[in-house]
Amino acid sequence: MPLDRADLLAVYDEQLRTDAETTGAVFVVRHGPLWLVTSGGGRGFVTYRDLAGADAGGVRALVAAAREHYRADPAVTRVEWKARGHDVAPGLVDALAEHGFAPGEEEVVVLGEARALDVDVLLPEDVSLRAVSHEADVHAATALQDEVFGDPASRAYVDDLLQRLATEEGTELWVAEVAGEVVGTGRLEPVAGSEVAGLWGGATLAAWRHRGVYRALTAERARSALRQGRTLLHSDCSPHSRPVLERAGLLAVTTTTPWTWHAAR
Repeated sequence: MPLDRADLLAVYDEQLRTDAETTGAVFVVRHGPLWLVTSGGGRGFVTYRDLAGADAGGVRALVAAAREHYRADPAVTRVEWKARGHDVAPGLVDALAEHGFAPGEEEVVVLGEARALDVDVLLPEDVSLRAVSHEADVHAATALQDEVFGDPASRAYVDDLLQRLATEEGTELWVAEVAGEVVGTGRLEPVAGSEVAGLWGGATLAAWRHRGVYRALTAERARSALRQGRTLLHSDCSPHSRPVLERAGLLAVTTTTPWTWHAAR
């Protein structure tokens, strides 16, 4: 019997939070229900399974403690607090804003069976797909992501991704190319100790959208996930990728909003 939304939300909470979000971390500090993660490239990340029933005052104290933890570390320049739409978190939005966090765009979390995305996709004849790990290819893929998402180029991000591709079993970076130019990209990141793999970083140049590039990259990643024994796929969706994944059978289970704090160094 197919998993319904409640089943998938339980999988999300049990298998895709806390431990699952610390892969590759330099170190993790626990503060009450919070997991305060520090990764390479000066990045901090706040996650939790729940907020342990904290009221608005307790939530405000947790946000303040997280900010002070990272403010005391001169290596950290950027911190993300990942808020989930289904959590019981009274006053969280006000507390984050009060402590200097700014919200990004809300994304929809979709989750479902990998086999639903294992389909044949007809591509234009000049488009080819491959998994890449060499530095030049990773640079090209991340440059495309920066262009599509409007992010500044980051050498630290490239170095971090190269290390993860070299050391994290099952992590893959896929590209779609036309005459040697990258026109689409996306990552597959298996979640350790779970039956789930994540679809991340999906980006396609505007001129190549609606031509099957994203669907084909997703199908290749689904096949790879199944070969690795991962039966479920999840993604935090942009407005471009969500319709493709939902048409394939993945279900929306919650929303996430990244709240970001930048250190004044």
